Amino acid sequence: MLVTTDRDSLSKARAGLRGTIGLVITMGALHDGHAVLIRAARERADHVVVTVYVNPLQYENPATYPSTPEADYALCAAEGASVVYLPQTVEVYRGGGPLVRVVPGPLGEGLEGEGRPGYFEGVLTVMLKMTNLVRPDLVFLGEKDFQQLALFRRMVFDLDVPVEVVAVPTVREAGGLALSSRNARLSPAERTAAFALPRALAAGVETATRGGRVSEVLGVARGLLDEARLGQVPVETLYLELTGPGLEDAPQRGPAWLLAAVRVGDTRLIDAMPLVLTENAAGR
Repeated sequence: MLVTTDRDSLSKARAGLRGTIGLVITMGALHDGHAVLIRAARERADHVVVTVYVNPLQYENPATYPSTPEADYALCAAEGASVVYLPQTVEVYRGGGPLVRVVPGPLGEGLEGEGRPGYFEGVLTVMLKMTNLVRPDLVFLGEKDFQQLALFRRMVFDLDVPVEVVAVPTVREAGGLALSSRNARLSPAERTAAFALPRALAAGVETATRGGRVSEVLGVARGLLDEARLGQVPVETLYLELTGPGLEDAPQRGPAWLLAAVRVGDTRLIDAMPLVLTENAAGR
């Protein structure tokens, strides 16, 4: 495995790879969920490139994001990555920052974007930069960050970026909590409380499976989250929404996604689960 820190060495490393290239874009602090992304890329591509970069356009203080470079290298090597790109900000944003950025449009204004103005502008800008630098055939993204996945897919479509976007199912702990670097911030009591998030989404999915309407799916999930708000460790619901596969309004029937964000203590957690609204759920 080759570790590169600048675009010239990355370009040389990329030129030496023969066959298809899979890209996994990360911010480091890698965990088993990232390992599954790399594994999925290895199954579809001849080589895997992993980028590790904490993007200041997404975070006011990137220094607060956990940094585990040695463990990250070890995980990438163990999972068979060919190249790891680990740049500094001066290398990524030459000249002090991009004057031209990717604007996510209306699909980036709700959900995560509503409470974090400019967040997805930073996300899409850095993801497009990494894609352009690596020039992969496929980009692998996790379904937990579903809004990010949907926005990247739309950007690839709208801007004619020549890559295939591959969605990888969310990896979960026993009990259902989605793996995230943010989980390390949770105390034992907060971690226990946080399981209310996947339980609520799973209950909504089950309601849809039984023919529940959109309002019933949301009602069941919201009821469980409301109960969690009254627990010993309160779980604050930031949003709970049902959307179509492309973040459009929830359909009356067919594939949909149930998305939610909560705050447990000082930690913000997000999750998303797919479901299918049946013919019996035509009413709203």
